Amino acid sequence: MSNPDFSVIVPARNAAATIAATIASVLAQTVRDFELLLIDDGSTDRTLHIMLEAAALDERLHVISLDGVGAARARNIGVEHAHGALIAFLDADDLWVPEKLERHAALHAGPVAPDASYAAVTFLDPRRTYAHGSSRSTVGAGPLTPAQAVAENPVCTMSNLVVSREAWKRTGALRNGMQHAEDQEWLARATLAGCHIVGIDEVLVRYRTTSGGLSSDLRRMHAGWRRFARTYQDRVDIRAAEAVYCRYLARRALRLGEPARVARRYALLGLRYSPSAFLADRWRGGMTLAGAFAGPFLPLVLRNRLFA
Repeated sequence: MSNPDFSVIVPARNAAATIAATIASVLAQTVRDFELLLIDDGSTDRTLHIMLEAAALDERLHVISLDGVGAARARNIGVEHAHGALIAFLDADDLWVPEKLERHAALHAGPVAPDASYAAVTFLDPRRTYAHGSSRSTVGAGPLTPAQAVAENPVCTMSNLVVSREAWKRTGALRNGMQHAEDQEWLARATLAGCHIVGIDEVLVRYRTTSGGLSSDLRRMHAGWRRFARTYQDRVDIRAAEAVYCRYLARRALRLGEPARVARRYALLGLRYSPSAFLADRWRGGMTLAGAFAGPFLPLVLRNRLFA
């Protein structure tokens, strides 16, 4: 299979607990014409061993071993080795539903093919089974705008992104060395370059939330976002974007069961930056404020349902 329809890029570091299930979710796809590039980035557990075992059973799987270059660089190296017309990213602790690639293939084969696409995401509580998510992201109508990409990123996660090889070449690779917001930085750059990025209003990705990973370290997320957003301050309203991003962090804190004071801190920050932007979506803004102050009295399962 020299030129498959899809190249699936999965970077991993010390993901032995989840990588087998992630690989299985790719192998279960209804679309069979793909290559799966498994990139071990200096793991010290059994991640590489599990990858090699899986690759020995299916010629579509290829393993690349790196020495701790970071997730963004690992993904870029994966793309450099890819042969597919469409490139799909998946993180080592996330899952796809079986129809994920099929839905994107149909969209990209349509009369107005997008440059990139994404879908809705369901958020999984790691203390429960992977079978069901507790809440889901929203997919807006119309193509993604730079302001959306910078502020709240409806794509949510790299595990949700499918991009044509040509659009990737035009836009350029992910910024190496970024630990947070590398997906938002690429999306902002792509939309500003005129890329047409649209969503599929269907849950196709199961995203594992955890209170111990990089993406749950809200202070670092905010700092990383600020570093990236500064480069776009002459093209988008940064105060409005930061208000929306703080609203997102407040909702994430509520969903992850963080102390209520954390959610309150980000909600109040968002209001300070731009009350109109924070409350532009009245339901989301109002519910976030209510949750930030009522958080201690809400069961975690209810938080999960309310604050996707």
